Amino acid sequence: MDIKDRVDLVSRNTEEIITREELETVLQNKSRPKAYWGFECSGLMHIGMGLVVGTKIRDMINAGFDFTIFLADWHSLINNKLGGNMDNIRTCGNYFIDCFTAIGIPKNKVRYVWASELTGDKTYWEKVIRIGKSASITRIMRALPIMGRSMNSSDMEAASVIYPCMQAADIFQMELDVACAGIDQRKAHMLARDVADKLGLIKPVCLHTPLLAGLQEPQAAKAGQFDENKTLDEKISSKMSKSVAASSISIHDDESQVEAKIKAAYCPPKAAAGNPILEIARLVIFPISGVLRIPRAEKHGGPIRYSSYSELELSYGSGSIHPLDLKLGVSSALSEILKEPRNYFAQHPENLASMKGIELTR
Repeated sequence: MDIKDRVDLVSRNTEEIITREELETVLQNKSRPKAYWGFECSGLMHIGMGLVVGTKIRDMINAGFDFTIFLADWHSLINNKLGGNMDNIRTCGNYFIDCFTAIGIPKNKVRYVWASELTGDKTYWEKVIRIGKSASITRIMRALPIMGRSMNSSDMEAASVIYPCMQAADIFQMELDVACAGIDQRKAHMLARDVADKLGLIKPVCLHTPLLAGLQEPQAAKAGQFDENKTLDEKISSKMSKSVAASSISIHDDESQVEAKIKAAYCPPKAAAGNPILEIARLVIFPISGVLRIPRAEKHGGPIRYSSYSELELSYGSGSIHPLDLKLGVSSALSEILKEPRNYFAQHPENLASMKGIELTR
């Protein structure tokens, strides 16, 4: 695979890359550049994390990256995930390893690193402190939405302030060439790029993927502002979340659960903007399956097959496809994609059972 093909593979279905030119330079200079994606260990894995993110991780691996999945146990504790119980957080991390394996990322193709493996090294904390000294408190506070907190949060624990510095330090400690995340993590990555110049460290290329919307109607932030950009603020506020079960589809949900959740989802007729069912088609089904079949009744024109999202969006916008028909097609296609993780967890149920037990007692 030549450089252009590798860059195209890495870049497809992303929200932005900062910068494409820097990515090309990295691939020209290194045969196995280092990249990572960091995850708080916070609950059951939904399709935004498992399928949108998982597909991009596979792209990175196929493009020749030495890829690390970073299990951010200490970050999760700071952010009070799973009640701030470290045993539960690490159970969740082990469950995440199962999840990524279940969606087709073999353990021998990726490296798993816990935050705890970095925090035992004093050079890591030196980086955290130097990053903190290189940025104003205003800048750090503006980065707090990476934790799911609004920009004007005031009632928080003091430990929250070191979280952005730790996230930047993770990148430098692992000597990464590319940092990957959803677009909601952009501020942490920009902090890392800014302080890299000041501290003489490697400036990471930053790859950001879109946020998959939850199944509810899009909404403005109720508890404050997550970003100065109104469009991005709404995307962050409306993204699929583990904490809103009815609006979230887990990667191991069975067919009846998928069907029920999608049937109840917001899906305005003729409207593409803010339509979570079309979002699933755009960000999950077409990138993975390449096709979507709509099982339409003969009296309404019969079944129809779409080979691109743009074709589907145009047809739906014209009113040719009824919302219920779209839901049936998306539900069927998504259930087919989720067969592999369902089968995996049927054979390896232990960590999933432990996570469900934690969720029940929270």
